[in-house]
Amino acid sequence: MRKFKAAIKTAAAIFAAAAIFFALYALPKKPVFGGGERYCFFVGDTSANCRVVTAEADRAYLAKLTLSGVCGESAIYPPTYDWQSILSGANGRVLFCEKLSDSVNYYCKADLPYSVELYGEEVNLHICVKGDAIVVGAPIIFGGY
Repeated sequence: MRKFKAAIKTAAAIFAAAAIFFALYALPKKPVFGGGERYCFFVGDTSANCRVVTAEADRAYLAKLTLSGVCGESAIYPPTYDWQSILSGANGRVLFCEKLSDSVNYYCKADLPYSVELYGEEVNLHICVKGDAIVVGAPIIFGGY
C-alpha cells in the first residue's frame, strides 16, 4: 500500500510539474491584442520572407500556440472600435501619421513586443483606420490591410 501511495504522489508531482511547464510556455503565447474579430500572425525573420497565418477570434490563441518564429501580429476590429483604447492600454504614443486616400495610419511606440525601425524611430504599434475596419499590428501590419 505504501508503494501505491508513493506512486500516486510521484504521478501527481509529475503532472503538476508538467502543468506548470505548459502554463509557462502557453501564457506568453496569447495574442497581443484582445477582442479582435480576426487575427494574423506573421512568421519569419523579415518582411520579405514573412508568411501570414490567419485565424478567427475563437481560434487565435491555439493558432499562435502552434506557431514558431512569430515576428508580429495584427487584429481586425469593426470600424466603430475605439482604437485609442488600444493605444492608451499599451501605454503608447503616436510617432507619426500617414494619410492615404482610403485610410489613416498611425505609427506608434508602445509597451508591446516586436519592433522595427521606420524613419529613424522604433515603431512597435501600427494602427490603420479605414472605412470598413480598424487594423492594429505589432510591430507593423505586414501584407495587405
